[in-house]
Amino acid sequence: MSTDMTTVGDTGLLDALQHEVAVFARRAEQTRLGGIGQVRNSMDRAAYLLLNRLDNEGPMGVKALASSMGIDSSTVTRQVAPLVDTGLVKRTSHPEDGRAVVLQLSPRGLARLEEVRSSRRQLMAELTREWTPEERESFCTLLTRFNGALSARMTVQGVPGPETPPTS
Repeated sequence: MSTDMTTVGDTGLLDALQHEVAVFARRAEQTRLGGIGQVRNSMDRAAYLLLNRLDNEGPMGVKALASSMGIDSSTVTRQVAPLVDTGLVKRTSHPEDGRAVVLQLSPRGLARLEEVRSSRRQLMAELTREWTPEERESFCTLLTRFNGALSARMTVQGVPGPETPPTS
């Protein structure tokens, strides 16, 4: 089977889709960094995803966290260090194996995560203000499906992808 699964009719639509995904990625990063409009209680994407995962799944070791996020342990260790330094994440001993380290969202981390979630909800409400509830739901469903396809492709290529995305 050919790797080019497009037909002549799909080419223009797929070109438009890949362009819009690229623009979306750039605009999302600019918005997060405060480059467009008012600064919105920003948080680094890696920090947000780590805190969100710890909130949704509870305390876990570095290897389990890395596996659930589809990244390697050294990346998690590097990304968690500033979160521990700023008091957003606590390192504790594993209850059954005192030698193992467990990462846990601190009360301060949960409060900060809730601030960022609230800010992001407000932004989503603003950006989709003129959308119907059905349009918001359809967009969310399709974006979730798109992200799932990206994760599945990474897994097929030997790059571990995250399991199911958090619902928050």
